Amino acid sequence: MKRRFISITLCLICSLCAFAQGVENNLIDAVTYYSNGQYKKAEAILQSLSLAAPENDAVWYYLAMTRSRLQETDAALAAMEKATQIDSGNFWYRRTLARMYLDFGKDAEGLSMYESIVKDFPDNNSPVYELLDIYLKQKEFEKALSTLQDIETQHGPSEEVARTKFEVYASMGKPEEGVKVLEDFNDKYSSPSILSMLGDYYLSEFSDSLAQAAYSEALSLDSSYFPAVLGMSEVYRHKRRYADYFETLKPFFASDVVPPSTKSMYIGNLSRGVDPKIIQNHREGFDNLISMAVDVHPTDSTLLSSVGSFYYTTGREAQAGDWFRKAADLYPESISQVATYVQYLSLMQQWPELRDRATAAFKSFKHRAFLDYANIASYQLDDFDSVIANCNFVLKAFPNDTEQRLGAYSLMGDAYHANGDSKSAYKAYEKALRLDSSYAPVLNNYAYYLSLEGKNLKKAYNMSKKTVEAEPDNATYLDTFAWILHLMGKDLEAKPFFKHAMLYGGKDSATIMYHYAVVLEALGEKDMAQLYYKNARQKDMAKKEVKELWEE
Repeated sequence: MKRRFISITLCLICSLCAFAQGVENNLIDAVTYYSNGQYKKAEAILQSLSLAAPENDAVWYYLAMTRSRLQETDAALAAMEKATQIDSGNFWYRRTLARMYLDFGKDAEGLSMYESIVKDFPDNNSPVYELLDIYLKQKEFEKALSTLQDIETQHGPSEEVARTKFEVYASMGKPEEGVKVLEDFNDKYSSPSILSMLGDYYLSEFSDSLAQAAYSEALSLDSSYFPAVLGMSEVYRHKRRYADYFETLKPFFASDVVPPSTKSMYIGNLSRGVDPKIIQNHREGFDNLISMAVDVHPTDSTLLSSVGSFYYTTGREAQAGDWFRKAADLYPESISQVATYVQYLSLMQQWPELRDRATAAFKSFKHRAFLDYANIASYQLDDFDSVIANCNFVLKAFPNDTEQRLGAYSLMGDAYHANGDSKSAYKAYEKALRLDSSYAPVLNNYAYYLSLEGKNLKKAYNMSKKTVEAEPDNATYLDTFAWILHLMGKDLEAKPFFKHAMLYGGKDSATIMYHYAVVLEALGEKDMAQLYYKNARQKDMAKKEVKELWEE
């Protein structure tokens, strides 16, 4: 009997060992799936394990992680709470749970958990700083100060604690107390960093002399401490001592230690924040600084773009283009650099190069915006065949994209009409309207071109009426509708639409004012008609049909 009992016991032990080994193997499989991003497979295994081995904390931990990845918020928290309950002394579990609370919007629970972690694990510094960050985000400033004091008591004074205290006091609206913290720290330890912070504060309060003294002391400790260099240069700029300003900044721009991104940011701030007249008056000094930066970083794309922007905002468009072109040519694989140069070419109306660059960019990046720029340039160059070809490409490339096809048919119709092929234009417009019968740009252009030909005025009227109903303050649509009414002999009905158009930009269009003058004349209002004829003549007669009307 004794042997039988021993045998049964051994069998039970073996079974338990086998079961434990099975759980372990399955857990390893689940962790592998989790690591490979196969979260559904991992969850299925872990869910089964949580039922088979409910006291295995590791199972619950990985189940929480997996559910979190699957954005199953409540289930993830429940699993993490279970893991923490099983092994409450596990620092990592509790910290993970605290972070999950915060990530999932349970700020009170997260804060409470962090406070308990700091209390239960006094030798671990990381949660203390994380708790401090929570206090600051939740504007618990008194608790933040208390935590900073605990850190200082345990580890001694530090620049980081002093800086953070200053920022907390500033957030509390007590900057003077924060300044005293910095001053007291500097009296004992003399720090360029703390002195620069003091200088920045004094400068913000327009105390240039105090700021200059703080920066000078910082630079006496470390002449290459660039925050102090920049601060001192600002003191000189405030005092309009530009010779000293440029001299102070030379080491900053000539340094190969300062990242080009930092210099780019400074140049960008110059472009946006400095009075253009000052830059104009001291152009040589600013240009020399920028040249230094480029000499040190001749191929940095961000810097080259910033330099281009600087020249553009200071009225030197041609030089700006040189820098934008250089960046685009150096980094043809960079969509941002290429796009910047394409946008520049568009602004400068350099149509031939814009067409070529935008077309090449579209081939490289397959981004529709580049094709739009190419079409704009082709239109300006009267190269309507290229526009039509581009539209056909879009139609083939996006067979199921209604928006893309709608835009392509619309633009194709405009290009055909500009090319003198009204029949093809109207076919394109009809195809566009089959995709969207309320598409106002096509309705307006189709109606207007029909009216110019004096054909199908009823159809033109119905289409144009839809555009005015959809956008009652669009001057172009109002003009088309009113002009069609005029052609139908309804000048009295047309007049109020023209008057409304005048309130919403119609006075900026020679065509609209000419049309209004014709209607006024037809109604016998000769003086007003002559006034609008005169105003229309004074506008730039860019549209062909207007010039032809003057010639008549």
